[in-house]
Formats: sequence, C-alpha cells, structure tokens
Amino acid sequence: MDLPAGVLEFFKKLQSVFLSSGSTFSLTSLLCALGVAIVFLIVKRRQKNRRIRFRTMLRALFPKRILSSRSHAADVGYFFLGVFVFGLIVGGAVISYQFISNGVIGLLVATFGAVRPTALPELVSRSAITLTLFLAYELAYWTDHYLSHRVPILWEFHKVHHTANVLTPLTVFRVHPVDSLVFANIVAIVTGVANGSMNYLFGTTTYQYAITDGNILLVLFVHAYVHLQHTHLWIPFRGVLGRILQSPAHHQIHHSNNPAHFNKNLGSCLAIWDWLFGTLYIPKKEPEKLSFGVEQNDRDIHNLAHSLVNPIFRAASHLTPAPASNSPVATAVRRDAPPS
Repeated sequence: MDLPAGVLEFFKKLQSVFLSSGSTFSLTSLLCALGVAIVFLIVKRRQKNRRIRFRTMLRALFPKRILSSRSHAADVGYFFLGVFVFGLIVGGAVISYQFISNGVIGLLVATFGAVRPTALPELVSRSAITLTLFLAYELAYWTDHYLSHRVPILWEFHKVHHTANVLTPLTVFRVHPVDSLVFANIVAIVTGVANGSMNYLFGTTTYQYAITDGNILLVLFVHAYVHLQHTHLWIPFRGVLGRILQSPAHHQIHHSNNPAHFNKNLGSCLAIWDWLFGTLYIPKKEPEKLSFGVEQNDRDIHNLAHSLVNPIFRAASHLTPAPASNSPVATAVRRDAPPS
C-alpha cells in the first residue's frame, strides 16, 4: 500500500534524526549516553555500598518529577517543531559554508598566489583539516553563545532555551528559530573561513573525516557524553580535564539561575575557549545545588506559541527609544535583561 507523500516525509525526517549515524540525536548516540549513565550510577552506588536494583536504577535514570513536568512536555513539542518546521525555515536562510570556503580560497589565491599541492600523506592532511574544522565549530559555538548572552536582542531569543526548569536530552531542541538561524550562520562563516584557509595551505581540495557529513570528532563527542549535559546527572570534569572538556556538570552550571553561574561555560564539547576567554567555571566534585529556568513566574513559559511569538516583540522593544528610568516598562526591561 502506497503511503501519502506527507506520511513518507514524516518517516524520512525521523529516520534522518534517529537512524543517521552522523546525526547529533541518533539512536546510537542516545544508547551510548544511556550506557554511560548506567555505568556512572553503578559506580556511584558501589562507592556508597548500596545495592543495585533495576527499579532503583530506572527511577534514577528517568525521575517521574522530570518526565511529568510541563517543561519536559514543552521540550517534546519543540522536538517536533525543530525537526519538521524550524529546519525548513532555518535551512533556507543560512549562508553557504561552501560559498564562504570558495570565497576565502579565491581571495587568498588573488592576494598571495596559488600554492603547490602538499606532499603530506592524505592521512595527515585530512586529520589536520578534521581537527581544524572541529576547533572552528567549537569557536563558532562559543562566539554565538557569548553574543546570545551579551546582546539584549539576541538574548530575547536565546532565553527560550533557558526557560527549561528540568533538563533532558530533548532540551537541546528547545530553541527559537531566530536563535537557530543566527547560530547556523555564525557556524557557516567560521567553519567556511577555516576550511578555505586550510584548503589553500594544502594547495588542493582536502576533505575532513566525516560520518554522513558530520565531523567525526563531533560525532564521537556526541556519542561519548554530550547528551548527558542536558540531564540531572552530576558528572564533573575537574583539573586539567575540566579546562579542556565541557562535562555534563559544566553545562548544568551554565543553565543554573544562580547569578554566580551566569554567562559561564559557553562551549559545546570543549572548554578551551571558555578557559581562554575567561568564561570558564569548573564544577565542584560533589553536586552543587542548582535550580534551572528564567522567568519561572511566567505561567506561559512552557507554552510554545507564547515562547515563539513573545521574544519577537521583546526583541523589537530594544530597537525603540528607552522609556523613562522610573517607568514600569523600564523596570520590566531591566528585569528581563541578559544576565551580566
């Protein structure tokens, strides 16, 4: 029986999200995250001489208070919007990574002349560009995140992600399409410049090692632990490791509504850019008492329509002349300003 085109497209989208090995939300990466979480809980319980029971583990992995929360329900809605709606909107307005890359190559050739093709083995040149593009992606991620927290207009859209008061892997989809649009363009520009520069230096087209178009290093990090950044499991990296990698605890600190944690840990997989630019907060060994979510007094923060429309008006308010400092509007603007 032939299925309607819409149904086929629905399953095709789900397949690309869950079954593509290069997807950042693939089933293999989710299963790896679950495996790491199980091992972590087993080790913690054995350290405290506690028995390991299936029901106890199940409750620890999937707390009812999280699964039954309005915040989690909103994340589910954002997942479907992100996969089936936002992707079409954002994808059509992103600067071409390849266009930027080709433009950089052309500019360098016109300025310095062509270079002879590298004599390096393919393994070396491809490994170098793979690492370079991964570092470029991380720098782009940090840059976008920094701007999203510091520029009031951008914060109004990024704030949607920070309205989550519980964290699950689905929280990664809790983003406003304007936030996604800005992020995608910054990533395209930074990685395009990096790719063009490296290809010019090698004197020939050199491709990164990838898994279905995803940088292999990024895919490996996602499979290792990145999903656990949006969970309740306190897994901290400390010492030198905590200055290089963003542990799950690093990112939970980032979501904290404690002012001491504002604008900290802005990286994705790596902490090196936070370390370099002074935005790093290394989590403590023992779990810190955290609460998540901005604007928790707003009853509509988990309403999808409200969260998609309201930021547009708030962002527009930053383009209008500032009201008198003692007016109710000014007070509201100060209350909703990005954390500093």
